[in-house]
Amino acid sequence: MHFRPLFQKTSIMFNNRILRDTLRLNRTHRIEEKRWNSANEVKIRQKWDSARIDNTPVNREQVPFVIDTPPPYPSGRPWHIGAAAHYAQIDMIARTARMSGFNVLFPIGIDRNGLPIEIYTEKKYKIRMRKTDRRKFLELCKSALDELEQEMIEIMKSIGLSADFKNYYRTDSSKFRALTQSTFIELWNRKMIYIANRPNNLCPDCGTTIADAEIVYEEVPTKLVYMNFSIKNESRGIVVASTRPELLFACQAVIVNPNDKRYADVVGKRVAVPLFDKEVPVYAHHSARPEFGTGAVMVCSYGDQNDVLLFRELGLKEIIATDIYGRTTVEAEPYANLPIQEARARIISDLTTYGFLQKTEDIMHRTPLCERSKTPVEIVPLQDYYLKQLECIPKLKQFAARLKFYPEIHRQILMNWLDSVATDWPISRRRYYGTEIPIWYCANCKYPNLPPPGKYYRPWEEAPPFDKCSNCGAGKFVGEERTFDTWMDSSLTALYLGTYGKTDTIQQPYPSSIRPQAKDIVRTWLYYSMLRCVQLTDKLPWPKAWIMGFGVDEKGEKMSKSRGNVMDPIPIIKTYGADAFRFWSASECNLGYDFRCSEQKISVAKNFLSKLWNVARFISSFDTVSEKPTSLAQSDMWLLGELQKLIGECRKGYSDFNFFIPANAIREFTWNIFAAHYIEMVKWRAYLDDSSQSRQSSIYTLHKCMTTILTLLAPICPYITEEIWTTMYDDESIHLGKLPEIGQDYSKYSKYTQPIISFNSMVWNKKKSYRSPETGKPLSLKDPIELAIPEYLTLFEEDLRMMHNIRSSAQ
Repeated sequence: MHFRPLFQKTSIMFNNRILRDTLRLNRTHRIEEKRWNSANEVKIRQKWDSARIDNTPVNREQVPFVIDTPPPYPSGRPWHIGAAAHYAQIDMIARTARMSGFNVLFPIGIDRNGLPIEIYTEKKYKIRMRKTDRRKFLELCKSALDELEQEMIEIMKSIGLSADFKNYYRTDSSKFRALTQSTFIELWNRKMIYIANRPNNLCPDCGTTIADAEIVYEEVPTKLVYMNFSIKNESRGIVVASTRPELLFACQAVIVNPNDKRYADVVGKRVAVPLFDKEVPVYAHHSARPEFGTGAVMVCSYGDQNDVLLFRELGLKEIIATDIYGRTTVEAEPYANLPIQEARARIISDLTTYGFLQKTEDIMHRTPLCERSKTPVEIVPLQDYYLKQLECIPKLKQFAARLKFYPEIHRQILMNWLDSVATDWPISRRRYYGTEIPIWYCANCKYPNLPPPGKYYRPWEEAPPFDKCSNCGAGKFVGEERTFDTWMDSSLTALYLGTYGKTDTIQQPYPSSIRPQAKDIVRTWLYYSMLRCVQLTDKLPWPKAWIMGFGVDEKGEKMSKSRGNVMDPIPIIKTYGADAFRFWSASECNLGYDFRCSEQKISVAKNFLSKLWNVARFISSFDTVSEKPTSLAQSDMWLLGELQKLIGECRKGYSDFNFFIPANAIREFTWNIFAAHYIEMVKWRAYLDDSSQSRQSSIYTLHKCMTTILTLLAPICPYITEEIWTTMYDDESIHLGKLPEIGQDYSKYSKYTQPIISFNSMVWNKKKSYRSPETGKPLSLKDPIELAIPEYLTLFEEDLRMMHNIRSSAQ
């Protein structure tokens, strides 16, 4: 079993590096400290930084293994413990690749554009963006970002990330924004971008357009309002039920299902809208659900996306109901300029007063919410820039089929999203802290003029880099004030790390090797990255996507500040250490699945590190042998067979990027086989005061297992493995070595594993149950005992007798 296939297409071996054979080391320094002190992690980190251990220079003539690391967003405190666990596992990918002999580029970026920092700045300084000078507001945003960014960098360093922190990038840098604008200009010139006025998703709280991918649907408590609509020229009426009574003034039709016999004689007639002096037609339409409310439904501009479709299909005249601040328009008189909730309350009150209200029901209603603010989304006709994506969906589906997912189950998230894309992507936003749309409009003819690519432009405060309008020749311009959707920037990380546009000083190849990310942004970051990169390069930005689940609380519930169940990773890391945190992350998180965050489980992870330290401390009392003995004892060959199985399991887990497998396999082997059984079986041989073959065999095997455990565990727990390695074996870092491979085959001994474990457990239990004739107390594990060793364990008889102090050999 080899590790090579995981990286063979995109990676290259280190040049001029001697990968040591740990079996031939003949130097062991005793570990003096009685316990592992996680405070040593800081010193080890400083040593790595000074020696550049984590970032061996990349050979520029060969293709490296490039990780398209997700740039975290410093939007506030604390950093989610699930995110910290996520980045710890991304580091495990990097360390695994290095220890497989490949050049690794592990970049770190900070995502600094968009709405979250604007909201954070408003709260921090108690201001409102639209009531603050734009330059001043941008300065405050930058100041807040700088502060939060440094905290985030320190957290990432503290959990042992072996990333290139000296060259980390920012998505609000001039270079990155110049790349975003350059790609926009290229796609504009290729007719892939257009401007249109159409109904769009609006978050009133954010005050800007949002894309479909930025909407989440949740069951929200609301009132279903039953209203009386009178039929024109008749003494009767119909009852219309709606969750949006505040949009009565924008109602342009009522629909009923064509199969709903209750309204067969009403279709084609006109009904009066209560509170407003207007009449609207009644249509039969299949989208009306007879089981919802009364089966009669208002069609307003715009209550939801179905209303948008109905307005187009039925040719209804649009009424703009709300503005970009979430207030009713003048069309709502006498309820104009009111927040939506206030307008709703007043209209329900007046419906009651004037006898139009039949009843209200409290229901749970599936409501579209802004992903960030959790504010109900309104649909408002707005002029925005759109990037064509519908025509790309067939090609993206072909590319998606070639993308390797870890785990495979999360491919479906992407495929479902590709099937659901129904409109082009609105990419303009009415916000401040983002990459500006590089357009100047001619003051004379309003024609949009674009600059040449390659520079970062700020049209809202800069003069254009041209003198005349390309359409009419006039010389006065008005700069665009809007910014891009932040995904227009962050979707370019693979290109920024690559060679596109030559804006990056790192100048690494494109595509990257792997995209690691969380599952909640598959339909945004992963999808938009695919869309943008395929449009610009006709290539996937990476051949592999590694998708992690969510970190939830101990009860399996989502963490949120409002619930009071958020865990801050900083005090936990300070208490238990980065390696305990990382081992918990690896052993708790089965790749792709949600995982429960528990301080108690992190403390249990630290217990394993203590066990490892104690085992290493014991073994460090014996010098390594210079050569493998010509003959090994049966117990030693059995243990080496178990070690082979461990190497195979770990390499399989590492090749699948599933660190859950090696973490749990190493713990099980180290604690429950190596320490609990093997070491106890061979202690007597190791303590022999001679140079016998038997003693040499046990010491060789002890060190063979110790070095193997350390190198297998190094990608997961870099600090403790480094400390033990450099103390016992070599001054050179363990992280400059390689992962172990399966050597000589000892698999035939695996059949003895369970019998040995069962026999040892039986003896221990017997000693606990026996009473000493002298003391009347249960026997200690060192006390002698008389029993027979089973015939099927005669290969190990001598070690088992010495281990348990067995006095009788009777069968």
